[in-house]
Amino acid sequence: MSNPAEIMELAIVISFVVLALGQILSMVRLVMGPTPGDRILALDTMVINALGLVVMVGIYQGVQVYFEVTLLIAMLGFVSTVALARFILRGDIIE
Repeated sequence: MSNPAEIMELAIVISFVVLALGQILSMVRLVMGPTPGDRILALDTMVINALGLVVMVGIYQGVQVYFEVTLLIAMLGFVSTVALARFILRGDIIE
């Protein structure tokens, strides 16, 4: 198991498993969250986990376009989190 390619493969598999577990736990928090704030944070965490999964797919396949996709997902995730939080706090988004 001293082959660097095997070690990298194992690290990628472990990363996929950990990120998928984090995504599942965030979904549980989204469903069971007692307050809207908990649900917003769960959605934001799900966006971060999705970013990690897309980056891991890019590393695994060796394709750089996935890293550009992660930038788009990150921007959309940030804007949607801010908009949802503003809507819950104020009742409107723009004003």
